[in-house]
Amino acid sequence: MKVLVANLGSTSLKWRLFEFSNRQERMLHKGGFERVTDYPKAIEDCLAQLRDAGHIASEKDLSAVGFKTVLALGVNGCVRLDEKTVRAMEACNSIAPAHNPPYISGVRLFAQRMPKTPLVGLFETAFYQWAPEAAMRYAVPQAWHAAGVRRWGFHGASHKFIAERSAELLRREDVAQRARRLYVDGGSSAVRQPDLRVISCHLGGSSSISGILNGVAIGNSLGMSPQSGLPHNNRVGDLDAFALPFLMRTAGLTLDEAERLLCKESGLKGLSGGANDIRDIQTQAAQGNTNAQLALDVFVHHIRHWIGAYFLQLNGADALVFTAGIGENRAELRETICANLDQLGLVLDREQNLATRAQEAVISAPNSRVQVMVIPANEELVVAREVKRFLENTQS
Repeated sequence: MKVLVANLGSTSLKWRLFEFSNRQERMLHKGGFERVTDYPKAIEDCLAQLRDAGHIASEKDLSAVGFKTVLALGVNGCVRLDEKTVRAMEACNSIAPAHNPPYISGVRLFAQRMPKTPLVGLFETAFYQWAPEAAMRYAVPQAWHAAGVRRWGFHGASHKFIAERSAELLRREDVAQRARRLYVDGGSSAVRQPDLRVISCHLGGSSSISGILNGVAIGNSLGMSPQSGLPHNNRVGDLDAFALPFLMRTAGLTLDEAERLLCKESGLKGLSGGANDIRDIQTQAAQGNTNAQLALDVFVHHIRHWIGAYFLQLNGADALVFTAGIGENRAELRETICANLDQLGLVLDREQNLATRAQEAVISAPNSRVQVMVIPANEELVVAREVKRFLENTQS
């Protein structure tokens, strides 16, 4: 079975091709295009690369195309991306304006190009289906909640991979197995040993923190939309609900103007005065730019806030994990985030931390009660596994 996982952006197409056979899994190919202006051509070029590499003769050799879909009204889990589901995604465009439209457009283009190939989406909200209700509710009228105003949580594929891989590294195969089978068994299956408590930090252009107990999420810093939680590269993060009507009234902003500012001019970009790449912000801060330094300080403050929240909810932690672009590559930020936590049993090995970049490693000191880890993200593998399981269940 060969599953192509397509990651769609507004101007990008990235992919990985996985093969599953005889209980083995391997990635056959990965690639991508940036600054895409012609998506049909990009899809053709993707298929051409797979043919040229000898992995497929035609799209008929693909069992399915999997997508890391974000949000849909009334839809969750791993599902067939038929037109009904795509319309449910469209209903959430105003909640996920940077994510849903490019995915919807891309899914429809793939459907046109290969109408007989199953298109399957694993929604980023799926990992939080078993989180405690109190962690996912807002204090709003019941009718609002029924309409979808609640915490959904995102980056589910990334945090699910961390749940699996951290358990393996901590030699807790019972928890790893539970995490791997979560979408089959749900969150109710028991583990044989004491609780395994993991705090997962997905830090990148978009960032979030999850608390994970025995392979199951207890919550996520992202709320109803991908604009919430930590400050993102150009999206606001958490904001008092009354800030928006206040500025609309006092500054004369229209709703569309306010939405654009919250989604494209806020976050690290708004704080730093224009830079939204963490590398540029760190360089500017080192050169004495106080706004850039403030952006870093605010980012770290919010990360530590959510780590602390889950440390309390979990009654401690066995592992703190960094993943995604910033989490895997920015040792200086990891050191700042972990500073002065020795009273919580967390001590970083400074030399090991500085030496670790985009590779799997333990970066805590030998005397640290909490294992601090770097685990490279592998969201595509999670999507491919769930697509394979979906196909097996629907074909049986």
